[in-house]
Amino acid sequence: MSVPVVVGLLDSGVDPSLIDADWPRRSFVIADDGSLAIRVDGAPDRVGHGTELARIILHGAPGVRLAVARIFIDRFACTPAAAAAGLDWLVDQGVRLVNMSFGLVHDRAVLREACARATAAGVLLAAAAPARGRSVFPGSYDGVVRVSGDARCRPGEISVLGGSQADFGACVGPRGKDGGHRRTGGASFATAHFAAVAAARLANNPDAENRWVLQRLARNSRYHGPERRRAEA
Repeated sequence: MSVPVVVGLLDSGVDPSLIDADWPRRSFVIADDGSLAIRVDGAPDRVGHGTELARIILHGAPGVRLAVARIFIDRFACTPAAAAAGLDWLVDQGVRLVNMSFGLVHDRAVLREACARATAAGVLLAAAAPARGRSVFPGSYDGVVRVSGDARCRPGEISVLGGSQADFGACVGPRGKDGGHRRTGGASFATAHFAAVAAARLANNPDAENRWVLQRLARNSRYHGPERRRAEA
């Protein structure tokens, strides 16, 4: 019997009704005195973002398991130290891929070093990247795959952008609770769609090197080159 691919989700948690009770979950909170509190986590997703990402990943790659690190507690904001601690914990859980659907404005050594440890361990990291404007982190770190929204893509499709802003593009919308697709959103949801496609590929080739996986994804991508939108009259 094959072992399921484990996908790490570094976000706001996941609604308990969506995932199996034995899947690993922790919350990471930096206290006012700078100490880190790590707790077993089974609480509802108060932000809602991570639950949307989980729906996308589990629909696109239904055979995977999730390991959930909650770093956004009551709002879509966290410290780099909490994000780094959550990422380190996910690597310890044996994840093969980590979805990081967020971007911090400033480079922080603690998060940069956590990403370097993860990539050195062979974990594929995917992070959100804006289509325009300044670069963000962790997407700008070496070895991290940058994903942006591409309106050409539907669920299960990715594009090779290959530009200064992003490496891949993917569908921009979340899935509704009934499974229906809503075409709203951006890079954060696109990252989850990319993660779903990559996880499905890894499920069939669990021992493949990340470079090989990315090459195969690029070869099978429907679109190549940047999305070109018409100027409105």
